[in-house]
Amino acid sequence: MEVVYDLDNLVALLRNAKRRKRALSIGYHGNVVDVWERLVTEYESTGELLADLGSDQTSCHNPFHGGYYPVQLNYQQARDMMHQDSVKFKNLVQESLCRQVKAINKLSSRGMFFFDYGNAFLLEASRAGAEVGRKEGFLGTTFRYPSYVQDIMGDIFSLGFGPFRWVCTSGDPTDLAKTDEIAATIVEDLAKKKVPQAVKQQYEDNARWIREAGEHKMVVGSQARILYSDQEGRIAIALAFNKAVSEGHLQSAVVISRDHHDVSGTDSPYRETSNIYDGSAMCADMAIQNVIGDSFRGATWVAIHNGGGVGWGEVINGGFGLVLDGSEEAGKRAHEMLSWDVSNGVSRRCWAGNHNAKVTIQRTMEANPKLRVTLPYSVEDDTLLERALNPSF
Repeated sequence: MEVVYDLDNLVALLRNAKRRKRALSIGYHGNVVDVWERLVTEYESTGELLADLGSDQTSCHNPFHGGYYPVQLNYQQARDMMHQDSVKFKNLVQESLCRQVKAINKLSSRGMFFFDYGNAFLLEASRAGAEVGRKEGFLGTTFRYPSYVQDIMGDIFSLGFGPFRWVCTSGDPTDLAKTDEIAATIVEDLAKKKVPQAVKQQYEDNARWIREAGEHKMVVGSQARILYSDQEGRIAIALAFNKAVSEGHLQSAVVISRDHHDVSGTDSPYRETSNIYDGSAMCADMAIQNVIGDSFRGATWVAIHNGGGVGWGEVINGGFGLVLDGSEEAGKRAHEMLSWDVSNGVSRRCWAGNHNAKVTIQRTMEANPKLRVTLPYSVEDDTLLERALNPSF
């Protein structure tokens, strides 16, 4: 890891690492707009594209109150102006966004692949007047650059995989290590079963993650862990945790939960549900249904809230917590609630036409004969809807 404060040093490190084919993490202490514009300058003067892949994780869901710092001001100037002259500060933020997008567009036109993290960067840039190719259509708002949910995470969510969490209430690191071992063993066993290759890859990747998690000492405060898992894995892990508590292998209860950035807990048309193309991307039904279903299937608590990642008014999130205290009742609750919590989202993604989701929900129904999910028919003619809505049809 290298931390630099000077753009010349940054460019030198980039060139050296590329020439030596060396993996290197560099932190630039400054404004990223300066970096984007310098990369353009380097390309125009040398013909060398120093960035092959680009994205942005600026907190643009709150751009005018500290989420985005305009390149025209230093940190303290920005802090002062956002409170003393909010109108001018907003104008500078939007000017800065336009400069940033202009640089990104130039690099993209020369071969860099850019994707949006889903933090409202493209949305706020479009509102600022930047050229991000915003289009409003029947299926929702689209931009010239894809969201990483559309290109990567959407298909993973549709497989039923998402960030499953747990907290060891004992606060003892040895309990966390034991839960790591339990989870890793379960995931490795699942990877050995006859499953689609895409599912197998997820199991193997996450088995490696959980095996190595302790080495990286990422715990701060609560003895907690997060692991991407599907419905089968979450249920198996939860039941194993509950059994470990019951038999005294863990000192006290384990609380399970998940991130809002998951298969079914969030309706977010600019991120989590940006790959929903059936016209329902702007609906908040899934998060509400998720919370209601979790509540009477056994969750210890549920929460429904606005905001989270992309900004207030742009997303509805549903969440839960379930205490595994070692009782038979807790095990029953975990099985029933987690089945709904995951399949609810997979079903919705299946209805929206995602192939992974259709395969996943079919596999889930085969494993659970009592589960019945109506499967959609595929549209063979992509122009059908357009022709049906055409007044001259």
